[in-house]
Amino acid sequence: MYLEIISPEATLFQGEVNAVSVPGIEGSFQVLNNHAAIVSNLTVGEAKIEGNFVVADAFKSLFSKKGNDTIVTLTNGGTFEMSKNKAILFMD
Repeated sequence: MYLEIISPEATLFQGEVNAVSVPGIEGSFQVLNNHAAIVSNLTVGEAKIEGNFVVADAFKSLFSKKGNDTIVTLTNGGTFEMSKNKAILFMD
């Protein structure tokens, strides 16, 4: 699936990933390729992105690696939406 991570300051990431896990208001959830359309508000927590990809040098300090193919970033809330294999994570 294609993922964009957008903060108020910049687009932090754009690219293909295998899975995304986010802290939804009613609990964390994960989406994979071909997931049904969804929109959810987020709470404070970790967003985990799985796949073989590279984060731009300018934003590497906002992400930490967990294992070979997983990165994590912290969110203070925001919105997550997915439709037609395109996911957008709007982070506060």
